[in-house]
Amino acid sequence: MSATAHPQRLGSRARSGGAAPGDPLRKYTAAATASSAVVIRSYSTSFGLACRLLGSSIRPDIENIYALVRLADEIVDGAAAGAGMAPEAIRMQLDGLERETHAALDCGYSTNLAVHAFAQTARRAGIGRDLVDPFFDSMRRDCEVSSHSSESLSEYIYGSAEVVGLMCLRAFLVGVEVPAAERRVMVESARRLGAAFQKVNFLRDLGQDSAELGREYFPGVEARHLTELEKARLVADLRADLDAALPGLMLLPETSRRAVALAHALFSELGDRIAACPAHVLVTTRISVPTAVKVRLAAAALFGLRPSRPSAGAPGRAR
Repeated sequence: MSATAHPQRLGSRARSGGAAPGDPLRKYTAAATASSAVVIRSYSTSFGLACRLLGSSIRPDIENIYALVRLADEIVDGAAAGAGMAPEAIRMQLDGLERETHAALDCGYSTNLAVHAFAQTARRAGIGRDLVDPFFDSMRRDCEVSSHSSESLSEYIYGSAEVVGLMCLRAFLVGVEVPAAERRVMVESARRLGAAFQKVNFLRDLGQDSAELGREYFPGVEARHLTELEKARLVADLRADLDAALPGLMLLPETSRRAVALAHALFSELGDRIAACPAHVLVTTRISVPTAVKVRLAAAALFGLRPSRPSAGAPGRAR
């Protein structure tokens, strides 16, 4: 990585583990950080695989960010409803999590392990309410909104996905000197990559979101009547985001570049498989990337290769 082309790391960051005897906060933080690693391994094979390519000093921070995001998502779409909670109770749980997060950002401690771990990363990386609040605003929209306009969808994607990319970027750049022009490129790329990830997931969950949650994210698109033309337009849009993310990706420090490249490759592969899947099948099928393909893409990212694009193959697994 040349001094002119890429930002350089300026020293080491403190690690979360290895609690010293007689240091209860450090020991508690180590336990909280370990719990975040469990969350990402339990919920996401793709992001979990990409995280393995991060530098060891950065990996816990990204896992901590993911754990809080997953915790909020489970309140809105998963475990809370599975426990039989009513919509108003779910909204109260989400509001409570936001208050806990605010408090932990201020004082550096929470009784909630995921919130505590996130706060350690946030305070170190400069992640504040400017990113946290839009995230919770978007999560709250899922408790209230069943369909979107173009404007409200853009706001939703910013809060639910783009700010997560920006959080990760701030963690990547702790202790890194970055010229202002390069930082602007990386910020734009982080936002576009987050948006692409979200749009891929919208398409993967199109049928379930509509049938089970009553949500239609794409304006003017009804899942049960999805046409090939509509699908092609949506895929072209997410591919434009993936392409726009590449310039900033290439500027990232070595400690994070390979991991982000793998995440980019995995979601590009998902986009290709969505494009190859007939529209009427897409709404009853959740597209996935086979393990063998994930391994190939991981090897390519690890060694800095540009992976060849295989045929999309089977569209995925039916629910």
